Amino acid sequence: MNLLRGPLLAAAESPWLHRQATRRRFVRRAVSRFMPGETLDEGLDAAIRLRDQGLSSILTYLGENVGDRAEAEAVVQHYLQALDRIRRVPGLDAEVSIKLTQLGLDVAPEVACENAARIVTRARELGCRVWIDMESTRYTDVTIESFVHLRALDPRLGIALQAYLHRTRADVERLLPLGAAIRLVKGAYREPPELAMPRKRDVDQSFFALVGRLLDAQARAAGVWITVATHDLALIARVQALVASQGVPKDRFEFAMLYGIQRGEQVRLARQGYRTRVLISYGSHWFPWYMRRLAERPANLLFVLRNALPG
Repeated sequence: MNLLRGPLLAAAESPWLHRQATRRRFVRRAVSRFMPGETLDEGLDAAIRLRDQGLSSILTYLGENVGDRAEAEAVVQHYLQALDRIRRVPGLDAEVSIKLTQLGLDVAPEVACENAARIVTRARELGCRVWIDMESTRYTDVTIESFVHLRALDPRLGIALQAYLHRTRADVERLLPLGAAIRLVKGAYREPPELAMPRKRDVDQSFFALVGRLLDAQARAAGVWITVATHDLALIARVQALVASQGVPKDRFEFAMLYGIQRGEQVRLARQGYRTRVLISYGSHWFPWYMRRLAERPANLLFVLRNALPG
């Protein structure tokens, strides 16, 4: 992969850089390209604007590795409020995505699972899908086990899987018979090569092969749902060719992209009849998330530097 990926992912874990970056106006200005703001109101306003362009949304409240029960409880209350407000907006097709470490996984797995269950239960009552985000490999096993357990509360519950991990093919095979909802991403954490593929071309090939498996006849018969989450235009074109050749209806899967990235492609796909969903991230704990976005697309560093220049 590119030479900047490693340093950017290391920067995401630096408390000192976190403090410095969040004080810099030019950094906050650059971040605003990729997130609408820090509040739920701003996230919902963005989702409404996307709705008016024929696009659906996933809302995620930024934060991870919460260390106490009170802070985790505040996150639960935030998501319960978000779900209620989503349902009050006419015609808004928006889902939510949660991180187990934000719900207290580092306190105890049962704390995170109980908190997630409250969100999933409320979402089921309101007819809204919840996604469980995948984090670093330290949490992969517990995240999948929690997903399988929580899915009993709502079979629509989804999980993100990372194509760059060597283990993901086996994880897909385990979840496929359940008819699971899977949001496939490339992966954006710093991992050793024995756990994650270091070369972009290998990750791309893994991603495409996994999409093919999740869209094949056996997976469709099992009721698998796949959200194809990538901004890679070449991969998107390959997926479009694949579904056309296999006769997969456009309403049996969806594309997903991040807010502020490939906006023209998002609208183009929606106009072509593909279900297209935009991940809207918001909140004050944006620094690690933003550095991982830069690691995925280092060309965005030019945008940051331009914002740093006077005039």
